[in-house]
Amino acid sequence: MNLAIPPFWASWLYRPVELRIDVSPIPPHQLEGECASIHDRIHTPGDRLHGLPEIPLSDPRFAIRYRSADGEFYVYVEDQLEHRIAGFTVFNRLIELDKRADRYIRGPHSRYDPAYQRRGLASCIYRWALDAGLCLVTGARQSPGAHALWHKLAASHRLGYVDINNKKMHYLGDRVAPERLDPLSTRMFLLGQGWSLGSFAAATGMRCD
Repeated sequence: MNLAIPPFWASWLYRPVELRIDVSPIPPHQLEGECASIHDRIHTPGDRLHGLPEIPLSDPRFAIRYRSADGEFYVYVEDQLEHRIAGFTVFNRLIELDKRADRYIRGPHSRYDPAYQRRGLASCIYRWALDAGLCLVTGARQSPGAHALWHKLAASHRLGYVDINNKKMHYLGDRVAPERLDPLSTRMFLLGQGWSLGSFAAATGMRCD
């Protein structure tokens, strides 16, 4: 699925070893309620979410709505045929990083109804952010689906590993030993469009020694 729209972020043979994968999925009824609430708010005049920009996807059934708040980006995928929110992705600021790195990096977190998973919706949203030049870093833990998505995106965007300590990143390489993945400070990153490892390190203060 393609998303040919302007960037939402205005400024901007080997089998890989696995990062920690132990995130419990949100109960379906809880997610359904959350998505229903978002849909109602988007279509309720006077609500803060009412009137969010709507952009169609290549599949005319779906459109996205997006907003930013406090430096974080919220992208909602709406099923216009069923009149419901299929899911959403939030690009969070990472409190583990300093202000210098915060200008260029966000940590994505997605929730999609099981009925809409494996349709390329989250992949489409992540590519939109990466193609806009945003760089992504994982949280401390990943779900199996998120882990698979990151390695899929690595086919077109550079993936690497960093250690985050004292709000600074230390580059660990494109591959790391399995035991190096256990600490919560070890994270994966994906470089957005236009970034090289050198320019990313220079902009964010990442150590590469």
